[in-house]
Amino acid sequence: MMKLKFNTTKWFSCIAFTLVVTANVSCKKFLEVEPKDRLVAEQTYRNVFDADAAVIGVYGKFMNLAEQYVILNELRGDLMSVTENSNPFLRQINDHQVSADNPYADPKLFYEVILNCNDVLANFDIMLKDNKFTQDQYNQRYSDVACIRSWVYLQLGIHFGNIPYITSPLENLADVKDVTKFPKVNFDQLLDLLIPFVEGLPYKNTYASNSSLITTVDGYATAKFFINKQCLIGDLNLWKGNYTKAATAYKSVMTSFDDTGDANARYDTYKIKFADVAGNNDLSVGYIRFREQDTQGLINSTTQGWKSIFARPRDVLWNTEWIWALPFSKNFQPVNPFVDLFSIQGGKYLVKPSQLSIDNWNAPVKYNGIVGDARKIFSINENNGRQVVMKYLYNYLDDRTFLPRVLFEKEGNWFLYRAATLHLRFAEAANRDNRHKLADALISTGINNNYDPTPGVTGRNVTNIMQTFDVAPYDFDARNGDFPSFRATWHRNTGVRNRAYLPRLAVVGDSTISIENNTITEAGLELAFEGNRWGDLMRIARRRGEPAFLADKVYQKLLREGNPNATAVRTKLMDPNNWYLPFKFD
Repeated sequence: MMKLKFNTTKWFSCIAFTLVVTANVSCKKFLEVEPKDRLVAEQTYRNVFDADAAVIGVYGKFMNLAEQYVILNELRGDLMSVTENSNPFLRQINDHQVSADNPYADPKLFYEVILNCNDVLANFDIMLKDNKFTQDQYNQRYSDVACIRSWVYLQLGIHFGNIPYITSPLENLADVKDVTKFPKVNFDQLLDLLIPFVEGLPYKNTYASNSSLITTVDGYATAKFFINKQCLIGDLNLWKGNYTKAATAYKSVMTSFDDTGDANARYDTYKIKFADVAGNNDLSVGYIRFREQDTQGLINSTTQGWKSIFARPRDVLWNTEWIWALPFSKNFQPVNPFVDLFSIQGGKYLVKPSQLSIDNWNAPVKYNGIVGDARKIFSINENNGRQVVMKYLYNYLDDRTFLPRVLFEKEGNWFLYRAATLHLRFAEAANRDNRHKLADALISTGINNNYDPTPGVTGRNVTNIMQTFDVAPYDFDARNGDFPSFRATWHRNTGVRNRAYLPRLAVVGDSTISIENNTITEAGLELAFEGNRWGDLMRIARRRGEPAFLADKVYQKLLREGNPNATAVRTKLMDPNNWYLPFKFD
């Protein structure tokens, strides 16, 4: 008989993040054991430690979505393509000819997470009623699980369009397809349901530092394991076109360390900090000092510079960039799926960078006149003539030899949200809210430079420059001067492109459209393969009522790779109804 026991003093180390997955919930379909082996709710929802175990179980189930999330959001877009090893189902996704039996287009895993959440939330309500944990403990855990469920629903809406919206526990997963009980809602209706629900949750901050969920497991600090609720609120409102509300939510994350007593945390965390030109201890594209004109002087390191965003340990600098990332550990399930997806060594090498993504990175000219965006060689690499997505592999492979660091240990991360994502989303919202100059600043050269009439001049009074002089959430102060002394909160902000050692993108014609185009262009260069691309393209195309915005980018990907279906795919995607996958639930 299977026995599960939750140690109320060391519960986290016992269940070890994902080991139990859903063993702590009562939905019968989630435990593939006989009824006599199941723990009933009375045995598992006894106190706050059991509630913590339930939360971790939700995240364990959630991690099973990692592969599907990346495939649907990147392979459907313009930056990722198939390899010679790809199976027919991946080719269907790439060519937008998806059959109903395609496992990558199966919504069941999404609904398993949702029904897991529903069960946990219902039991939390019972626990609160029975005084098994405090109101504050309930508020934090309930809101976290509710946001995970809402995030999953957002993904379902993006990819399937019309879906059942279910918020109550079910005994049988198959009930999801019963339209008499759960009629489908379209994407706009879904947003109308999700936004007030998430905004109405009792707790919208990150877990309090004294929460029993904030600890260290297997060497990983858990603070960044959990969804950032304000980022979700921002994203939902961005999709709906509520731009001021979206920007307000994003700004609360951008400024979430402003009240800390640690000056570096206040000035650096989620601020896109300028480069450390002396020591290169930063997250920027940089060169060895005084060798900026030498291509060999480029900092290409897993412990320094932009590349280290994806390779460095979860240290202080890592925490200034990452908002949400889940680790795949060698010790626990589920196994890291990204090794099989991307790696030639020890993996199946199923998908790769598209030729269009490579061409996009090859085009820019850096400040030193050298052609090419350095983020290309940090995001991808060539192994035996084949292009490899490297962002997910640095913890698994030695990036010089392409050999596994430790055989059979597939360490890695599911990258979900970071400061660059946050700044680009804020810029998208601000631009649509007629703050074009601010949006351009965050995308390109930073607030300090964009709001300085004579950038680079020193020894002057900066009292009335280097700031936006705007109302919240568009009020930014980036003053940096000595006569008198100013070190304002945003004085280290440098802009996404400036951090990449690239000049400002030109703004032409209608500044709203031009800056929005620049935002999506920059997102493709900065966030490639991180699971944002299809949503970014679809959101802009929906907003403008311009299907060609999406269709043309996918067409260019297929065209440059000689795909004979390129024209047919473009024609298909010109109808927004064809942006969604078939919803088949067997």
